[in-house]
Amino acid sequence: MNTQTTTPEYMLLFRGTHWDKNLSPEDLQNVMEQWAEWFDRLVQQGKIKSANPLMDEGKIVSWKKGQMVADGPFAESKEAIGGYFLLQNIDFEEALEIAKQCPTLKYGLIVEVRPVADQCPHLLRVKHRQFAHASA
Repeated sequence: MNTQTTTPEYMLLFRGTHWDKNLSPEDLQNVMEQWAEWFDRLVQQGKIKSANPLMDEGKIVSWKKGQMVADGPFAESKEAIGGYFLLQNIDFEEALEIAKQCPTLKYGLIVEVRPVADQCPHLLRVKHRQFAHASA
């Protein structure tokens, strides 16, 4: 895997905002207790640098025949990002193992694991191209 990172940081993105819709209040409480134990253990191990839930509201900015701003479909979307963990001091395989332990996976939440880059890969491409032209 070719990543543009020298720091062992990985982001877990939690996708899905209605994973809990068919859970009873008791089941939801049980799952959230499991989540809290999982989170607290990772914090105690020094593996979480930061973590936050995201609100189900916001705007989407895109470019379709000109710049557009639209209400985000966050509440309805199965792909909406509901929160994140920024993990540190681990490798990719450990980040995957941590993601596999997410207590809400079996209820439909999706966890995306992404390495954090030190620099934007597009900017690096531009800098490399400028260096190559300057050297020629």
